[in-house]
Amino acid sequence: MLDLSFIIALVVSVTIHEFCHAWMSTYLGDPTAKYLGRLTLNPLAHLDPLGTLMLFVAGFGWGRPVPFSMNHLKNPRLDAALIALSGPLSNLLIALILAVPYRYLFFHAVSFTEGNTVFLALFTFMKTMINLNLILMVFNMLPIPPLDGSKVFSLLIPGDYLSRLYRYRHLGYGLLLAIVFSDYLIGVNILGEYILFPLVSFFWNVLLFSS
Repeated sequence: MLDLSFIIALVVSVTIHEFCHAWMSTYLGDPTAKYLGRLTLNPLAHLDPLGTLMLFVAGFGWGRPVPFSMNHLKNPRLDAALIALSGPLSNLLIALILAVPYRYLFFHAVSFTEGNTVFLALFTFMKTMINLNLILMVFNMLPIPPLDGSKVFSLLIPGDYLSRLYRYRHLGYGLLLAIVFSDYLIGVNILGEYILFPLVSFFWNVLLFSS
């Protein structure tokens, strides 16, 4: 059974992630997200039915993608990448902000949390928020369609090759599912062991032990 603090952390993090997509697209001149009611911090506007179901089934979920129109963007390719990048950056920002008080409590854990359930609960919730936001950032930055990373890293691909790759964009969904459920398919947890765990651990070390 999922912990309530995890559910709250996921709803808050996904909501802010999707809101930032909507805010950035609106800022860059595309009113699509605003007209569709996505320029809000109301979680109900951003929750995806399947993503919410996966929250209870697999302990990991996602939000409803924020649509935008390339026709309203002045620099479609660059602006699309900026809209995509805004979501993962919001997760990184949340982790950085919470890392300041968490780091202080981490090195003074005994004096603050021993026998104090309020501080212990706060400490645990901050840890959950930081960890979850780092996971969301890393996961969404994978250069696989339809994840945000595919739009960001497309800036590194010459236009001719990019147009050819777009023909196979639909294969990204299958590849992503294969990676997510690789533990059941081939007995190796590719996403967790080789992608999320090493990168999230790296960011944790930077947040806690950087001077």
